[in-house]
This record gives sequence, C-alpha cells and structure tokens, in this order.
Amino acid sequence: MADKPGFLHRLLTGFWTLIDQARRSIVNILFLLIIYALIKGLFFAETPTVPSGAALVIKPLGFVVDELDYVEPIDEALDELTDNSEKVPQTLLSDLLTAIDKGRQDESINALLLDLRSFYGAGPSKLQDIALAIQSFKTSGKPVYAYSAFYNQSQYYVAAQADEVYVDPLGNVFIEGYGRFNTYFKEALDKLGINYHIFKVGTYKSAVEPFIRNDMSDHAKEANRQYLDDLWQSYTENVAKARDLTADDIHQYSDNMLEELSQVKTTTADLALKASLVDGIKTREEIIDYLTEKVGENKKGDNFKQISHKKYLEIVQGSKVLAKAAESTLSSVDKVAIIVAKGIIFDGNQKAGAIGGDSTAKLIRRARNDKSVKALVLRVDSPGGSAYASEIIRRELVKFQESGKPVVVSMGSYAASGGYWISATADEIWASPTTITGSIGIFGMIPTFEKPLNDLGIHRDGVGTTRLSGAFDFGKPLRDDVGKAIQNSIENGYNQFITIVANGRNMTKTAVNEIAQGRVWSGARALEIGLVDQLGGLDEAVESAAIRANLVGHKTKLFEQELSEGEQFFKQLFDSSLYTSLRSGNSEQAVSATQYQQLSPAVVLVKQLEQSFNSIVQMNDPQNMYVHCLCTVR
Repeated sequence: MADKPGFLHRLLTGFWTLIDQARRSIVNILFLLIIYALIKGLFFAETPTVPSGAALVIKPLGFVVDELDYVEPIDEALDELTDNSEKVPQTLLSDLLTAIDKGRQDESINALLLDLRSFYGAGPSKLQDIALAIQSFKTSGKPVYAYSAFYNQSQYYVAAQADEVYVDPLGNVFIEGYGRFNTYFKEALDKLGINYHIFKVGTYKSAVEPFIRNDMSDHAKEANRQYLDDLWQSYTENVAKARDLTADDIHQYSDNMLEELSQVKTTTADLALKASLVDGIKTREEIIDYLTEKVGENKKGDNFKQISHKKYLEIVQGSKVLAKAAESTLSSVDKVAIIVAKGIIFDGNQKAGAIGGDSTAKLIRRARNDKSVKALVLRVDSPGGSAYASEIIRRELVKFQESGKPVVVSMGSYAASGGYWISATADEIWASPTTITGSIGIFGMIPTFEKPLNDLGIHRDGVGTTRLSGAFDFGKPLRDDVGKAIQNSIENGYNQFITIVANGRNMTKTAVNEIAQGRVWSGARALEIGLVDQLGGLDEAVESAAIRANLVGHKTKLFEQELSEGEQFFKQLFDSSLYTSLRSGNSEQAVSATQYQQLSPAVVLVKQLEQSFNSIVQMNDPQNMYVHCLCTVR
C-alpha cells in the first residue's frame, strides 16, 4: 500500500488547485464578457452623433498637461472599469484646445459650458492657452457659461473667460496669489548624521538650499519674488480684463478675504458675488434648470442637451483606425514634427511623462530621418534634471539642424535649467509671458553616511591600489581632494552651459553670465534679456517653423515613444469599441473632485515633503551634475 502523502504535500497541492480554479474562473468570466461585448457591439451599438443645439461641456479631469504620464495599459483599463484609481488624473491640453476650436465652428454646438469641478490646476501658460481658446470661441457669438461649487485660482482663471460665472451657495472663489515654498531638511539631516556635500555654481542656484539650510536665502527670495510678481501681474490683469474689473480689484479681493469673512453673516459665495467675480449663486439643480432653458433638454428629459468634450472629440475626429489611415495617405505631405519634452530629465530611456536622454534623442533622430519632416518644434515643459542627459538631447537637436531643417522651441509652463539647456541652440525660441525659464546654473550633491553608521558601531576601512580607490565610498567622510575635483567639474559644467547659451543666443559669455547664475525668469522678462525670441504658444511656434522651412502647405506630425508589442496589443484592445461597451456606462469618468483636492492637511503636508525630497534623490546623472530649478509654483 502506497504511503499517504504528507501534510505539507497535501497543503501545497490544495493551494495550487485553488489557484488553478481561480485562474480558470477568471478566464471564463473574461471570455463571457467578450462575447457579451461582441453581441452588444454588433447588434445594439448606436452610431454616436452630436445632438443638434447642444452645449459642449469642457470638463478637465485632474491636472492639464502637455503629455500624459505613462500608465500600464492593463492598469489603466482596470482603473476605468472599477472607477478606483490612486493615480492623479490628467487631461491633455491639446484635447481641450481642439474641442473648443471645433465647437466654435460646429453649427450643432450652441453654447459652451466650463464645468470645472474636477479640474485641479495647470501651469500659468496652459491657463492662458485655454483662455485664448475660449475667447476665440466667443467670437462665434455663442454664449459661454462657467460653473463650479468651488473655484481655486486655476479654475477661476478659466471661469473668468465665460460670459456668465456661477458658484454654489456653499462655494467660494479662492484666489491666493502665487508663492514659492520649499521644505528644508538641514536640521533633520544633521540629527540623522547625514552629511550632504554640495557643489554649485550660480549665486541664485537655490535648488540645493533645502539640504544645506533651514530657510530660503535672501538671494533666492529676491529672484523668486521677481518672477512671482510677473506671474501675479499677468494673472490679475488677464482676469480683470475678462471680468471688466481692475487688477487692483483682484488683488484687494485676495488681500481682504480673511477680514471680509470675519464679518457676521458674510459667506464666501456672497463675497465673490459682491466683488463681481461671479454673476450669480446657483445650486447644481438650479444650474441644470437654467441651462435647460437656454439650450433645451436632452432626450431623457432629465438634464440639458449636452455633449462632453471627450465624447465630442471621438465623434469629430473619427476612429483611431481611420486617423491612422488618413495619416498614411498624407505620408508625402511636408510636415512639421512635434516632440513633447515633458517632466524631469533623466539619463537613459524613460516612459511618457518624464524625459529620457536616450529616449528623447531617439524621437528626434526618427524625425530627422523622416523624409516628409521639414522642421521640428520641440515643446519643452521641464524644470530640468540630468546635465548629461540634457546634452545628449541637445546634440541630437544640433544634428537635426545640420541636416538643413530648422528647430523651433515652444516653452510650456517650465523650461528652466536642463529645460533651457536643450532649448538654447534652437533656431528660435517661443515662450508664454508666464513661462518659468532661465535658471542657468549647475549643482552636484553627494551624501555621506559615516556618522549614523559609526553611531551604530558600523565602520568602513580598507586598502586600494590607487588614490582613487574608495574615494567615493559614501560610508566614509568625503576627502578634500575629491571635493575639490567635483567642484572643478561643476564649474566646468557651468562654463559649458553658458558657452552653449552664448553660442545659441549670439551673446557673449560675459553677457550670459550676468543673467545666468541660476536665476529664474518669467517668459516676459526672458524676452527682454534675450533668452527667448517671441511670446506665443505652440501654434505660433509651428507656423514659425513652417515659414523657416519655406513650407506653403503642411501638416503636423507628433512623434511619441513607441510601445512594445505587448503594450500595443493591450492598448488596442482597451481602446476598442468592444472594451468600451464593457464599461459601466460612465463614459465621462465622473471622478469626484474631492478625491485629491480635499485631502486632509496632514496628508497634503506629507505628500509635499515626499515630493520635495524625491525631486532630488531620484535623479540619476552619471556624474552627479544637475541642471534643475526646483521652481514649482503653488
């Protein structure tokens, strides 16, 4: 008689059987869902149309960006199916601008509604782009309405462009101005015994200050105050013009808000109405009734006639398959290539949402080798990062120019430090008045951990064959000769940076040095000192590139990072109409605006601390030389 299997064997066998059965069940469920989707798609699908006389609803979800951060296709699909995502949502700026522009020309669209409840914010330059699109829409004579329960500063900038602005009775308009606030770690690092060795060039290069100070230096305050004042002036003037007020009215509203709210029975909504920032106070139900009177009711009779900008784009732009087919028929048409360089600059290959020295250079090389491409517009939205990666990208841009094709840079919200490094030798640079740029400086940081290790009774010692052996052992104090060598390398890197700028901008190195030193400038100020050539957006930059390439008729072609075969398969699957029919019907992605905006103060502080520290420790320059401004505006 055979021996009875042991307990462990039976336990493992049972566990494996459970896993196998679960796998089979999941596969069967997915198979049934696909069959359901096929039947629904073939026999019950309706061809989407734009309702005649509808309001086009512009509803940005999360932050508005030039390029969406990469998300694994499977994760993205699961998030949409379950409406449960921990990632901060994003909306493409180009989608909003395209929808607004097409709605302006579409006779089926009778009005524009700016639903800003789920809009978290955007850089000042992107807000200006959206505002200009809305102003262009208004030239059609169609009304523009804005509604949100609460307006933060970014939301209100967009809302102010509307003909009529409404707020909830319990809502507010919160305009706090611009600020630059950092988290400083020096005392904490001292207590931990971590010794950060800092090497930098540039009086105003304040990116390293959080690791060597407990507060902001006077030089940093001086530089920050100037560009923040430029941004604030632009904000107040533009909002005031849209609302037929003065810039001082906006400034006084912010300055006096706390005093006004201390008065008895004064609500935040009343305060906004009194200041003429809104045209009326309405509940969500009242705004629905009001818009139903203006544009009519929908087929169900439970809301006003409307179409979201996302659904509208799917209809007016057609399917992705048709778009690809149309693109192939235009392969011989002269094109202006567009490449987006968004995020921190890292060495190597990076996914969308970050800039990789190798991956971005590869995109530029693809554009250069495309015979139909006659010019390139590099859309830069970056605070910088790795100096080495920045130079890899710039060299590839120079090769593009050497092929006889012009390079034009369009700066987004940020094009500072490494963002300016990759821009400096372009044939022409365009920026928004509120672009944050410059910060021509360089720094290096090396931590050593000898004290906390020694306090724990852990010591480092040994021998090597040369003086260089063990020189970068971070468990020991940094040697003086190592420090001198690194500082010299940083100074050489700074000299290279200002040389690149001098050559690219037709300036002397002395002149560049005077406006460099790590100082950050607004786009308007950068125009005055010669760091940019023109003020304008992406469209103007594309037109300028076409003129430089002597193009009469042209198209644009966006060069993006290619997905792997596996990623392409899942992306196509989840973009298909079959997958769409599996969704719960919530095609508008009605994520609560409070999911991220209404975090507790403690959670917000922890996230800010984490972001401040990670912005440095995640950098990967092979020589530890960085061109990063750490100039996020809040």
